[in-house]
Amino acid sequence: MKTEYEIKKDFPIFDNADFAYLDSSATSQKPRCVLETIDEFYKTANANVHRGTYSLSQNASNIFDDARKTVKDFLNAKFDEEIIFTKNATESLNLFAYSYALSNLKAGDEIVLSIMEHHSMIVPLQQIAKKVGANLKYLYLDDDYQISQNEIENRITSKTKIVGLSTVSNVLGTVTDCEKIIKKAHSVGAVVILDATQRVAHSKIDVQKLDADFVVFSGHKMFAPLGVGVLYGKKELLEKMPPFLMGGDMIEYVYEDTSTFAPLPQKFEAGTSNVESVAGLSSAIKYIESIGYDNIFEIENRLTNYCLTELEKLDFVKIYCTSQRKKHISVISFNVKNVHPHDVASILDSQNVFVRAGNHCAQPLLRHLGLHSTVRVSISIYNTKEDIDKFILALKKVYEMFKKYI
Repeated sequence: MKTEYEIKKDFPIFDNADFAYLDSSATSQKPRCVLETIDEFYKTANANVHRGTYSLSQNASNIFDDARKTVKDFLNAKFDEEIIFTKNATESLNLFAYSYALSNLKAGDEIVLSIMEHHSMIVPLQQIAKKVGANLKYLYLDDDYQISQNEIENRITSKTKIVGLSTVSNVLGTVTDCEKIIKKAHSVGAVVILDATQRVAHSKIDVQKLDADFVVFSGHKMFAPLGVGVLYGKKELLEKMPPFLMGGDMIEYVYEDTSTFAPLPQKFEAGTSNVESVAGLSSAIKYIESIGYDNIFEIENRLTNYCLTELEKLDFVKIYCTSQRKKHISVISFNVKNVHPHDVASILDSQNVFVRAGNHCAQPLLRHLGLHSTVRVSISIYNTKEDIDKFILALKKVYEMFKKYI
């Protein structure tokens, strides 16, 4: 198994670099194999897909279609056509909202979301709820940053038609009990859409085992290029949904006064696709599989626990993290007492430590916690103990600068 030090050598951005990159929840760095895939596509296979009968176009189409098979196998989906390529998880969530939710919700129906959701889940479904007169409800957290069984039982009712759930919180690192919530939702006839954006780089998503109705994720957080995302949906649900975007490649026939649409998956992939990023996503998946999720877990869990242990030694730091380490993945939010998170992040930046500060596109969660913003550290397989030590040392410099106020 590769160590984190060996893995780090796979990422050219770290060649001769003197910084600690601890913001992988925002976007991950890209391994050499992904960069080479993109370069090779443009050098040898650049053509539009599903349009040309000539060999170059056919080759590009094969690369694109093979990538769909790779994603299908990665998620353990039943059919290739259950995989819809988008430009990111946000577009995938909007596709779901404006195609499935708008077509299936009516006045008085309820949408249940966890309070941990990213704005990309909340805002589109807010808009749909307003359009049709549906109601939004939330699953709130207990004192240990978990969704309790009582909350699940009380919030998901016979009126619930859609449940939206992040598999991992991008603020707290809390791993949600997807299986339990899906089972409850299905018992009342609701469908579940999972936001797996913060999970796919860290642990396996098996859509058949989960019995997930819909799953979304972005490629750029799992070592793939920017500009590619995925919507998985059960075939029987996708077939009943109207198209979200209209235009080239998603039509069957167009007449002056009417049109018919292509079958899955083309029905939801209007226009020229970001083929090189789709190829890069396929390469990133193969890279993850070459490292292995067991190895990924061992590296990230060890480093995350080390980081938490070192942070807990600092009495000027408040950590927002569940005590159940088995229900936590590689994201740590914290604040330095009486110091604004942006000031903390700026000082860390001056020490070549890169972290995120803000509300992390999760304002309802932070209000629920009584916070405006936090500093967030997120750990990946290319991080090392030295990165954590550099971060802790820089954090002590923050204390030295502000200790008279702390």
